[in-house]
Amino acid sequence: MQGSLASIIWTICYMSVLIGLSAYGIHRYVIIYLFLKHRKRGAVPAGHFDQLPKVTMQLPIFNEVYVVERLLRSVSEIDYPKELLQIQVLDDSTDDTRALTSSCVAELQGRGFNVELIHRTDRTGFKAGALETGLASADSEFVCILDADFVPNPDLLKKTIHFFTDPKIGMIQTRWGHLNRGYSLLTRVQAMFLDGHLLLEQTARSRSGRFFNFNGTAGLWRRSCIDEAGGWQHDTLTEDLDLSYRAQLAGWKFIFLPDVITPAELPVDMNGFKSQQHRWTKGSIQTCKKLLPTVWRSQLPLMIKIEATAHLTSNFAYLLLACLCVLLHPSTGGPQNTWIRTLLLDVPIFLTASVSVAVFYICAQRELHPRTWMKEILLLPALLALGVGLSINNARAVLEAVFNHKSDFARTPKYGIERKTQPWRSCKYMPLKSLLPLAEMAFALYFSYFVWFAIQHGQWISVPFLAMFQIGFLYVSLSSFSRWMPRWNFGGERADAATIPA
Repeated sequence: MQGSLASIIWTICYMSVLIGLSAYGIHRYVIIYLFLKHRKRGAVPAGHFDQLPKVTMQLPIFNEVYVVERLLRSVSEIDYPKELLQIQVLDDSTDDTRALTSSCVAELQGRGFNVELIHRTDRTGFKAGALETGLASADSEFVCILDADFVPNPDLLKKTIHFFTDPKIGMIQTRWGHLNRGYSLLTRVQAMFLDGHLLLEQTARSRSGRFFNFNGTAGLWRRSCIDEAGGWQHDTLTEDLDLSYRAQLAGWKFIFLPDVITPAELPVDMNGFKSQQHRWTKGSIQTCKKLLPTVWRSQLPLMIKIEATAHLTSNFAYLLLACLCVLLHPSTGGPQNTWIRTLLLDVPIFLTASVSVAVFYICAQRELHPRTWMKEILLLPALLALGVGLSINNARAVLEAVFNHKSDFARTPKYGIERKTQPWRSCKYMPLKSLLPLAEMAFALYFSYFVWFAIQHGQWISVPFLAMFQIGFLYVSLSSFSRWMPRWNFGGERADAATIPA
């Protein structure tokens, strides 16, 4: 009786998880459809300014000694009249960055730039607080925000500013490029992750009239849009997503420009990447709790409400995936009827958790790299494995948001990495150590046993899926430990600069 009850409970839990993952898989197919339907509907400005308007460049910085000079140099090279450009360096740093920033600002002021250095000591609100403080002294109607790891192209403003001739446009987002895409396996896979989101999701949502969000940087805002939406608020870790939804709920329109690229540096160490993913995941669920009820109480069309729900809840998929990791135990060691197990367990996992993800990222790579996309998608197994390996890290972020666990805004370390010959392990900024890699290693060992079990019992169809979980957790765990290992960076390259191939 107890065994039968346990089997019923497991079946209910398993099917619930599978239905949830299937729903998010179907949503990916919807995004692909919307992208393909609207991809040729390129946005064009409603007109052109007879006289270019003044623009405030806001540069939020916190302990960015490796990249702040690069950022300020690239901003000074933007092709826009100096007299129409106000540069705000919002420097909350507590280390040597302060002196370096002061020196760079003085140099730009000597060259005739209107540069304002704002330094806070309390960091209230973190990035959102810094942006809010900067707005108090901004003298422009239009604000361009750039994080420290971005390197804007000289034509950034001239390619974007004229879209504001439409008074309904409140925000313009450009697509991120990747300065160090080829640095390691980790950066190549990260680039594929971001390409899927930034190209497919943003384009599909923008051009089909759905809600989409400012990505926190590499975009421009109309100041009156920020003010009318309630300004920058810091009760979530994703102030950009929060403000975006509040602005669109207030009736403002956003534009995404996939052909205007603003390059940025990808995290090169696994711990920095996991910290970034944790912050984005937790912040999105916090925003979901804060604003989803408002979305459903609004007079928006039903399809926009449904898409907003899928968007704001999408990171719950990581919690479902983590649950699946536990529930896979009985699916491997349970019923021995191969066809029943295949039909009820393996095929649904394959169609929902794997195929939809594969099609999504293949579509993105084919659109971005029409000549080399087949070469790019050779990394697809690594992308799937990394997504699995991140599930524990991101599931924890979801639970922290659900149960209102407070945490600070943990910045992602940047090291000024653009070439393979640059080392990073000796850099001063490192994420805090965590016990989470031990849990990830435990899951890797857990799935190693089931891979062996499946081979021993001839369950060959299960082996690739179980191996993907095994390798994903093993890779994420070992890469997380690599910062403190003597020679190797499991992010994909040797840590010794002299031995990294050019």
